[in-house]
Amino acid sequence: MHERSSVAELAAILRDGLNRYSPGEKLPSSRALVERHRVSPVTVSRALAELAAEGLVVTRPGAGAFRAEARPPARPVDTSWQEIALSAEAADDHAPRGVDASGVLATLAAPAAGVIELNGGYLHPSLQPERALAAALARAGRRPGAWGRPPMEGVAELRAWFAREIGGPGGALAGSDVLVTAGGQSALTAALRALAPPGAPVLVESPTYPGMLAAARASGLRPVPVPMDADGVRTDLLAEAFRASGARLFVCQPLFQNPTGAVLAAGRRTEVLRIARAAGAFVVEDDFARRLVHEDAPALPPTLIADDPDGTVVHVCSLTKATSPSLRVGALAAHGPVFDRLRAIQVVDSFFVPRPLQEAALELVGSPAWSRHLRTISGQLAVRRDALAAALRMRFGATEPSGPGPGVRIVPPGGYHFWLRLPDGTDEEALAGAALRAGVAVAPGRPYFAAEPPAPHLRLTFASAAGTAELSEGARRLRAAYEEVAGGG
Repeated sequence: MHERSSVAELAAILRDGLNRYSPGEKLPSSRALVERHRVSPVTVSRALAELAAEGLVVTRPGAGAFRAEARPPARPVDTSWQEIALSAEAADDHAPRGVDASGVLATLAAPAAGVIELNGGYLHPSLQPERALAAALARAGRRPGAWGRPPMEGVAELRAWFAREIGGPGGALAGSDVLVTAGGQSALTAALRALAPPGAPVLVESPTYPGMLAAARASGLRPVPVPMDADGVRTDLLAEAFRASGARLFVCQPLFQNPTGAVLAAGRRTEVLRIARAAGAFVVEDDFARRLVHEDAPALPPTLIADDPDGTVVHVCSLTKATSPSLRVGALAAHGPVFDRLRAIQVVDSFFVPRPLQEAALELVGSPAWSRHLRTISGQLAVRRDALAAALRMRFGATEPSGPGPGVRIVPPGGYHFWLRLPDGTDEEALAGAALRAGVAVAPGRPYFAAEPPAPHLRLTFASAAGTAELSEGARRLRAAYEEVAGGG
C-alpha cells in the first residue's frame, strides 16, 4: 500500500479507538502498533504525529504516546469590532478596501464527488506531466546549490530560457529583461501595483479574467472596461477610453483571451501599441495560454513585447497552466526603469521564488519529456474542444448565438474554455446553481465584467474534466438545468 494512504488509514484507526483510553493514559507502544497493524515504524510515527498535530495525542520522547487531556470548550470570540476596522476609510481613500475574490474562488474550488468540472482553470490530473514533474523535482534537489539563496531576479538559466520563449527567435529579450515570479497571478499583481497608483483607472478588456479584476481592486485601482469582439479588444473604443479616463495602463490577453477565446487581430496588435504610446501608457500583456495551443491551430503570432521597441509592454506568463497548479513559476518581462520597480515590489513582497522550484522548472523544460508533454496536451485539448462543441450543438442546437437558445461565438484554436452566450433575461446565477444540483459545475459570467454585463453568459472549460465522455455528460446535465431555469424553453 502507498505510504501516504497507510498513514491516513492508521491515523483513522487510532483516532476512532482513542475513546478506549482515559485522558493521560498511555497508548500501546510503537512496536506493538507495528505488529498489530502490520505497518512500518515510519507509518506509526507519522500517524501519531498527525494525531498530535490535531491535539488528540501527546508524545513524550522515551516515554511513548498518551491520550491528550480534554481541552476546555472554546471561549466565544466577539469579532464584531472588525467590521468597523475593515471598512473605515480615510477621507483621501480613493477606492474601497474590500476584496471580492468570488470569481477566482469559483474556478479554484474543488468540486464535490460526482460533479463534472466545467469551470476549472487547470489541466485534469490525467493531462498533467506528473511523472516528468516528479523526476524534475528529484533531479533539481540534487543540483549543486539547489537549496541556497537564489538571485533576487531568478536563476540566470531560467531567466534566459524565459527570454527566448517570450522574445522569440529575433532575440527581442535578454535574460536581464526577465524577472522570475511565483506564478502568473503573482506577476500580474506586481505589475498592477508597479504601473498605477491607488485610485488610478486601469483599462481592461470586457469581459476579462476575474483574478485580474480582483487584483486591481485589491490594489485600489478602478477597472474601466473596453468592449471586445471576435477580433479582440475594439481599438477605436480603446483610444476613446484612454482619452476619457486619463488611464496610463491597459491590461489585455491577446492570445486565446479568457473568457472569450479571442485572438487579437494582426491589425489591432499594432493599433494597441500605437494608442498606448500616444497616451503615454503601459500595456500589460497576460500571455497565459500560449503553451495551450491546439494541434490544428495556425501559426501563433509573436508576443506583443517582441514587437515593442519602446518599452510599452510589460509581459506576464507562467508555466502553471500547462503543467500543474502547484508549479507556481512564471515570469515578468520589461524594458527600462519599470523593470527595477517590478523587481523592488517582488523583493518587498516575497524576497524571491524558492530555488528548488526554479531548478525543477529548469529540469522540466530542459528534458525531452517537455516537448512530448506539449504535443500531448496540444492534441488532447483539440479533441476535448471538439467534443464539448459537438455536445453543445447536440444539446442546444447551435454553436452560434444567433438562435433563441444558448450559443458559443468563438471556437478557439487554443486555451481551454468556451464563452456561452445565454438568451437575454436568463438568470445565470440561477442556472449555475441548477447546474450544480444537476451535477455539473459552471462559472457564471457576471464576475468577468468590470461593469454591468451587456448579456448573460457562462464560461465552460474543457481541460478540467476527466475526458470526452464527461464533457458530453456535462453538456447533458447543463441542458437539464437550463430547461429547469428556462421553464423548458
